[in-house]
Amino acid sequence: QVQLVESGGGLVQTGGSLRLSCVASGTIYSNDIIAWFRQAAGEERKLIAANTWRGGHSYYEDSVKGRFTISRDAAKNTIYLQLNSLKREDTAVYYCAVDPRLRYAPPDVRAAEYDYWGQGTQVTVSS
Repeated sequence: QVQLVESGGGLVQTGGSLRLSCVASGTIYSNDIIAWFRQAAGEERKLIAANTWRGGHSYYEDSVKGRFTISRDAAKNTIYLQLNSLKREDTAVYYCAVDPRLRYAPPDVRAAEYDYWGQGTQVTVSS
């Protein structure tokens, strides 16, 4: 069982930066997928960044490539999402999630495949 608690959201101007944190309680294993989704008003929850807990090649949704970075600190059991060069269209509720895996497989883009979720943190980008 893993519990996730996000923080770090807020109001930021266009072009600004934020770092979201997601503290996990419980054990995350090497092949587990750690991910960040976001959900804008009236839209479906969408995968924007993912990697294995072990690390390696990260997945990024096209609209955030080159601007967002997913990382983790194993000692702190924390997952991060660095958001740079923010745009108004980045406004959404951001969720961290974990998809437990017994063996390596690429991240699944479907939210239904993720077993553990944080409560979400609002990011609002104003012009």
